[in-house]
Amino acid sequence: MKRICLYIFLIVLIIIPFSITAQYDAQNVSLISHWYNPAQVGEKSYGVKYNSVFGWVHPVNNKEYAILGSGSGTHFIDLSNPSNPVERDFVAGRRDSCLWREYKTYQKYLYAVSDNKSPNSFQIIDMSYLPDSVHVVYDDTTIFERSHTIFIDGDKLYCGSNTLALGGGYHSMAVYSLANPQLPVLLRGLEQDYPNIGFAHDMFVRNDTVYASCGGQGLFIYKFNSNNTFSLINSLTAYPNQGYNHSSYLTPNGKTLVFCDEVPENLNVKILDVTDLKNMSIIKSFKSNEGATAHNPYVFETDRAVIAYYQDGLQIFDISNPALPIKTGYFDTDTLKGKNTNFDNNPTYHGCWGAYVDLPSHLILASDMQNGLYVLDASIALGLKEKISFSNSVNIYPNPTNSSISITINLKNTDAISIELLDITGRKIIEQWENIVPGNTIIPVNIQSLAAGIYVLKISGKEISYSQKIVRE
Repeated sequence: MKRICLYIFLIVLIIIPFSITAQYDAQNVSLISHWYNPAQVGEKSYGVKYNSVFGWVHPVNNKEYAILGSGSGTHFIDLSNPSNPVERDFVAGRRDSCLWREYKTYQKYLYAVSDNKSPNSFQIIDMSYLPDSVHVVYDDTTIFERSHTIFIDGDKLYCGSNTLALGGGYHSMAVYSLANPQLPVLLRGLEQDYPNIGFAHDMFVRNDTVYASCGGQGLFIYKFNSNNTFSLINSLTAYPNQGYNHSSYLTPNGKTLVFCDEVPENLNVKILDVTDLKNMSIIKSFKSNEGATAHNPYVFETDRAVIAYYQDGLQIFDISNPALPIKTGYFDTDTLKGKNTNFDNNPTYHGCWGAYVDLPSHLILASDMQNGLYVLDASIALGLKEKISFSNSVNIYPNPTNSSISITINLKNTDAISIELLDITGRKIIEQWENIVPGNTIIPVNIQSLAAGIYVLKISGKEISYSQKIVRE
């Protein structure tokens, strides 16, 4: 009997790691680590355990940290060893069952807000003592009690749907000065200049230009002036496939805005040309899968849209050509429904809430509402491998082509490589394996039967990781 139990135990040890790995559907994104608190309890309305995620780099020792929100508070997680994230401290919220928490950082401080009803509070947390601890320098309602979202531009804190304590008032969007980072001072409420706007759900701000997502009213672009007033630049109040304008993110060149409409389900992500703010136009709309719901968009470096997509997990698109976004990878954090599936109403909220894409290490952080924090390697999906690994060892010609391509690979050592051709949705069209010997090897790939369009060629092996767009004429 003992021997049988030992055999069963060994089999379980063998099976469990593969089960954990197999539960995630992914392409071009790999799991480095996963962190969650087994004792975390879901909030009462929807059973959501975790919400927003943010990142921070310690200015003295350059250690990277993940900041994860949960129903009970804020978790500070050390990523010094990305394969083994360690919680260094935890700050409880004044309310211990929160659906919403949002974070931004300024200097050594974390600004933490929630939009759940009283009792609640605005928190400012000094992170400079990490990895030892964090110090709460403000946890009160005298500045305000609640905010749905926040954004920091320069030394200003922007708060969307900002509620003061004890019936003290409400700002559809408020701006606070961070001249004293421990004690923000109110500069202006949007309703003072534009009382017709009910609320700003979220905002992206760059150089005092505010891209405000105002729910059912649409998208509004404001200038926050030097005299602390708002001026409307333009608005987008009617557009195809419109819903609840939820959030947006601007590309570094300032020419393209990616925005999401959260409700109802099955709405497209939109790419908006904002080169001329007086003459904006939607270039393209797209989605991950039919029925899915996009929640929060981000832009990695110059041309990758990284989108927290609820039940579809984390989805990544190449938007270097805004008129033709190409899915380059994804990682489905949502284990409740398995592979990419539609967003439904039972339960209403599960899957990937948010992401953080700005760590110097290029680690991608994703938060899942039931499963916690995911630390991901998305270097292939983000185009990093194409830029930094073995790009001089591969030559593909002709490109464009109408029949076939020839791939010339030059490796120093023998390697077994896979060659995959993906369509613009990320679906695998062609796959073949080749054993490559040192020196130049020419591999033909016939694509004559494929429809005209843009494809992504991916080459992977022990010594090579490469991807390139292929045009079939």
